[in-house]
Amino acid sequence: MANKKPKKPSSTIALNKKAKHDYFIEDHFEAGLCLQGWEVKSLREKKVQLTESYVFIKNGEAWISGMNIAPLPTAAVYTHPEPTRVRKLLLHRKEIDKLIGSVDRKGYTLVALALYWSHGRAKLEVGTAKGKKDYDKRATDKDRDWKREKARIMKHG
Repeated sequence: MANKKPKKPSSTIALNKKAKHDYFIEDHFEAGLCLQGWEVKSLREKKVQLTESYVFIKNGEAWISGMNIAPLPTAAVYTHPEPTRVRKLLLHRKEIDKLIGSVDRKGYTLVALALYWSHGRAKLEVGTAKGKKDYDKRATDKDRDWKREKARIMKHG
């Protein structure tokens, strides 16, 4: 038998698919997270939800609220885990200044798009976004369906 290479586990922890449906994503930023030990263990088990989370800037610092990290029953007996606490995001000053400018002047929203591992550290992909109207959502659904149908036609001739 041929030697099979072991599959490398995916570095993606969680995706926010709802964000791409509800918003036009303009820019992407990679941010680190300030986490506690039990939260890292839960992230390794992929016990996290990003759908209700949002990013805000307060006093020149970026924060994420509403990200639900479910505590494991075996982790941290001595602490009282709080699944939806507000967590600090680690960004460079220039990136925070860009985010402040786009939110205040241009009216963008900051959305958490994905959570993944990078060199053993948890990273959050933050996007600046504009909200979609209902007719925009219908148009993107129509385009996606047409592309799928076109690929099906091209495949079968």
